[in-house]
Amino acid sequence: MKEEFTLSVFTENSIGMLTRITNVFTRRHINLDSLTVSESEVKQVFKYTVVFKSTQEQVDKLIGQLERLVEVFKVFAHKNSDIIYQELALYKVKTNLLSNTQVEQIIRESQARILSVDKDFIAIEKTGYIEEIENLFTQLSNYGVLEFTRSGRVAITKPMKYEELPLIRN
Repeated sequence: MKEEFTLSVFTENSIGMLTRITNVFTRRHINLDSLTVSESEVKQVFKYTVVFKSTQEQVDKLIGQLERLVEVFKVFAHKNSDIIYQELALYKVKTNLLSNTQVEQIIRESQARILSVDKDFIAIEKTGYIEEIENLFTQLSNYGVLEFTRSGRVAITKPMKYEELPLIRN
């Protein structure tokens, strides 16, 4: 049975790494739900956070394939219960909505925050789970969303899991 997994792929910082990683998923016909790349807590070691739905058996094969890539140090698979994760979303709505107390209440109740107020629009930020972000979008859509964007998942593990990460190759 397919379930949601988050892979943490630790790599060198090399040109074409993103393509090589996504090609492993493409060859297996796995659609990515989210992909985020950033430098990790170790300088020059990058972390690819990949979210997708698959079976445990297929995840095990993916890990093996990814770890065979020369620039990959280590790959960890996580289920949602093993990680702390969030996404970030930005919403742009018309400034005149700020005078609407219902919109102000929606923003407050969703624990979003206003980043910027311009004469024509308001920029709103929401950090949370995808369901919370989509719920706020649905509520604001009733009043008119001019623009919307959402980041990929960022995640850290609950238990210490990366002690075995070989950060330096000889």
